Amino acid sequence: MTDSDYDPEEWRRRQQRQKRIIDRRIAKADQDRGVIVVNTGNGKGKSTAAFGMVARALGHGYKVGVIQFIKGSFSTGEETFFRQFDDVDYHVMGEGFTWETQDRDRDVAAAEVAFAEAERMLSDPSYHLVVMDELNIVLHKEYLPMERVMKALADRPEMQHVVITGRYAPEELTEVADTVSHVKMVKHAFKEGVRAQTGVEL
Repeated sequence: MTDSDYDPEEWRRRQQRQKRIIDRRIAKADQDRGVIVVNTGNGKGKSTAAFGMVARALGHGYKVGVIQFIKGSFSTGEETFFRQFDDVDYHVMGEGFTWETQDRDRDVAAAEVAFAEAERMLSDPSYHLVVMDELNIVLHKEYLPMERVMKALADRPEMQHVVITGRYAPEELTEVADTVSHVKMVKHAFKEGVRAQTGVEL
C-alpha cells in the first residue's frame, strides 16, 4: 500500500487480522522450559547476539556461565565488561584460532578442558543461562565427541537455557536446538582491509 492509496480503515482491518493471528500463536505457546539456541553461519554477530542474551539474563538477576572455546589470544570488550558482575562465571578456555596454534593435539586438549568446565555448568541448576561460544567450530573439527555434548545438553536442568555459537553448526545439534539463526555475511569491513576494531569486533 502506497501513500497515494492509503485507506485508514483498510489499514486498521489488516492490523486487526494480524493481531488475531499473533494472539492465537501466543495462546498456543504455553510451555516453560529451557531452550537451546544455536547461532551459526559465516556472518558477523553470532557471539554478539549471545552476549546480548547474557545482558538480558543479568537484567533479570539470573546467574550466567560463559565458556569461550576458541577465542583466547586477545582480550575483548565483552570479557572485560561481564567479568565485573558477580553473577557471571566467565572462562576463556581457548588458545586462539586453529590457524594460530597449528597444533591439533593442543587444540583437542584445550577443548577437553573447556568442555569439562561446561559440563559442570550444564549440571548445575543455579546457572540460568550457559553460553558456549565457538563450540560449533570445535564440533566441526571433531575435537570433542558429539555424543558427549549431546548427552550434557539432554541431561541439563529443565529450566536452563543454552546458547551455542560458531560457524558450521553440525546437523545433529541444529536438530535438537529450539531456535537456530543462520547469520549471512553480505559485506565485512575486513575484506576491504579494515582491521578488527575495538568496540566492534574486540
